[in-house]
Amino acid sequence: MKLLIIEDDREAAQYLIKGLREQGYVVDHAASGKEGLFLAASESYDAMIVDRMVPEVDGITILQTIRASGNQTPVLLLTALDKVEERVKGLKAGADDYLVKPYSFSELLARLEVITRRKSASGNVPTKISCGDLEMDLLSRKVTRGGKEIDLQAREFALLEYLLRHAGQVVTRTMLLENVWDYNFDPQTNVIDVHISRLRQKIDKGFDKSLIQTLRGAGYKLTA
Repeated sequence: MKLLIIEDDREAAQYLIKGLREQGYVVDHAASGKEGLFLAASESYDAMIVDRMVPEVDGITILQTIRASGNQTPVLLLTALDKVEERVKGLKAGADDYLVKPYSFSELLARLEVITRRKSASGNVPTKISCGDLEMDLLSRKVTRGGKEIDLQAREFALLEYLLRHAGQVVTRTMLLENVWDYNFDPQTNVIDVHISRLRQKIDKGFDKSLIQTLRGAGYKLTA
């Protein structure tokens, strides 16, 4: 899943980014409301985490602007303002949930899961994706092949999710680095090869057909 964080506090932003990436999320960060609006309009996200008091364009205006444009991406609003009227203002502006600072990371994760589940339940996005007998449940984060449950680490899950979303298509190394790791490595790094190898061991070993194909000089393809 891909998230956008709009937060001007450097330490708070780095705390969130580190924690979310460890959970397997791909994260973009904007340090101002203006930059956040640009990213929200130019990229597709599964959810956004928006600080109420972000500079240039405040969180309420960000919400009003993206909702007015028809963007229904789930938004979790963060704020140090805990008065009831402030919460009401945020919810009326279009926030899906409201979290008062300071907060625990586990609570943020739980609230993030709830608002993305609501979007899935509304029919806007699928809750399961599959390729042949391989199936991924995005809500429970459960992966099975032929009915057998497969245990994946957070990065392996994110890698497989990207391959499943592009099943039948050639996925380049650059695409994987930008969308699964969210930053650029040295082009000669073997991090992708290592993770693809581990993923193959888990989803292909013991089955008659290998789903992950390596296309030399091109990339990878997940196909049934």
